Amino acid sequence: MALRIIQIVLITYAVVVGTIIIRDFIKNREKDMSVKMQVAHYILGFVVNFFDALGIGSFAPTCAAYAGFKMIDDDRKVPGTMNAGVAIPVIFEALLFITAVEVKLTTLVPMVLCGIIGSLVGTRFQTKVSERMIQFILGLALFLGAILMLGSKLGILPGGGMAVGLVGTKLVIACICNFILGFTLCFGIGNYAPCMCIVYFLGMSPLVAFPIMMCSGAMVSPTTGILNIKAGNVNRNAIMGMAAGGVIGVAIAVYIVKSMPISVLQWLVIVVVLYSSVTMVIRASKNKAAA
Repeated sequence: MALRIIQIVLITYAVVVGTIIIRDFIKNREKDMSVKMQVAHYILGFVVNFFDALGIGSFAPTCAAYAGFKMIDDDRKVPGTMNAGVAIPVIFEALLFITAVEVKLTTLVPMVLCGIIGSLVGTRFQTKVSERMIQFILGLALFLGAILMLGSKLGILPGGGMAVGLVGTKLVIACICNFILGFTLCFGIGNYAPCMCIVYFLGMSPLVAFPIMMCSGAMVSPTTGILNIKAGNVNRNAIMGMAAGGVIGVAIAVYIVKSMPISVLQWLVIVVVLYSSVTMVIRASKNKAAA
């Protein structure tokens, strides 16, 4: 019954968000965009959301594509466009993963709620906390986590597990960590790789990280996207391309992830965490240079 309620909430939210996006697109879409560029947005939506559902994330490659191919005419519209564009795909991810992956609702619900609360708190500190500092600290922590997971995978260190839920102290630790990750989301720092680390070191199956992190994203990104649509800080054609292409990419990626042997999935998690740590430190270094 609880799972059914969560599914109904996500579907209802998707309908509301989708209606807002479509109505806004019909009313305010960019009519001077070439067919070639419109197709490019659909292809980009497919590719980045495919990798997003694999746990790699979509924001970094999307930013790179927007900048490299000049797909958005105003850089100030990039954050709002990305959040609004992934709104439907990330809700779709959450729906598919909570249906396909076994996870205790007594673990899923508290962790997601703490992530949402963390993001609400984070919005109050966006102008007071250094994004570069958070990127450096989290990037180095992820690098250490990747090394420890690699040691565990090679049998040098203990770690990992097959649990699908947490209780007691471990659940409290997981909730506190997800609160922190929700806080960092407000600074454009993804929560996928850190969530994978948390799940791994608390003894859960690496597959369990996917419904947890997707549900967290499904509650935060669409809300941020809608606010930016209302303010006009978006590119409507880019949003539609990201949403439509993204749903197809997500469907394919989720099927691949849930079909992976746990051993292969563990290697995927290590690669994702290592990649995220390096890119996070590089972004922090670039931010320092820009400053």
